[in-house]
Amino acid sequence: MNAGAEAPVTLMVQTRIRDGQEDAFGRWQAQISAAVAGQPGFLEQSVLPPNPPAQPDWVILQRFASQSGAVAWLRSDKRQALLAEAQGLLAGLDDVHLVPDGAGGALPAPASAVIATKVKPGQEAAFRRWEQRIAAAQARAPGFQGYRFQPPVPGVQEDWLAILRFDSDRTLQSWMESPERQALLAESAAFTEAFHARIVRTGFEPWFASGGTAGPAVPPAWKQNMVVIALLYPVVFLFGAAVQTPFLMRYEGLPFWFALFIGNVVSVLLLSRLVPWFGKLLGWWLTPDGRRDRRRDVAGAGLMLGIYALCLLVFSQV
Repeated sequence: MNAGAEAPVTLMVQTRIRDGQEDAFGRWQAQISAAVAGQPGFLEQSVLPPNPPAQPDWVILQRFASQSGAVAWLRSDKRQALLAEAQGLLAGLDDVHLVPDGAGGALPAPASAVIATKVKPGQEAAFRRWEQRIAAAQARAPGFQGYRFQPPVPGVQEDWLAILRFDSDRTLQSWMESPERQALLAESAAFTEAFHARIVRTGFEPWFASGGTAGPAVPPAWKQNMVVIALLYPVVFLFGAAVQTPFLMRYEGLPFWFALFIGNVVSVLLLSRLVPWFGKLLGWWLTPDGRRDRRRDVAGAGLMLGIYALCLLVFSQV
């Protein structure tokens, strides 16, 4: 990379909405999506809706080709005007973090914690030594999947940022509440002024990515689940009937538990290709325009139920 080149960065915004303001926030978020799409250097956006009780926040991930492009968007008059319009919708202040090196390291795993820490002036070296100790401790925790540590970005992000990634809510909470972590946090009081953590939880969102557009939000979890079931059932049934039982088990003599494992691997690989393709066909229902439409929701759910019924009818004859 050239000396003057900049790496991609992701803006991670976590915000909490007042009760009853979800529809208004959806309309406002559609305006933000349209505005950021025209920002120089913008690459893609993902919007993760709340998933209570583990994740009560909306999480907006906006990826830019460079830090300068992301900072220009943060400071733009258009964004500031839109934020002013949204103040009546928000419960408390947003958390806004800038994470370099591309979206891959910034996007959350099935359960993630975003921890921002304000360090006392002159205590940065002590904090870094302590951070190395807690990083080693959390790496030993069950379910740990990864960790990113980001120092402040002068003029943009004054806090030290850590993103912890775990394989489930349960393992993440176990670490967050563990006596070992609480003891380490107590030690940090000598050189930190404040810290706070927010939880991010994801499910099938990577399969429903917007493909680089700044369009609508990631679909609600119930829609994602319905689409996955509509594809998972026929894939598992057909693989079992055509490959697993006659070939892997009868011809190759593999035990059921091992043949089933192979079938699961094949199913996940196939779904990683099929779900994005099928999701585009259902864009009218999954992510129509960032706004809720009850009739459209019912129509899409009815279509999914029809697909389920058709599969059951057809496969019952096999």
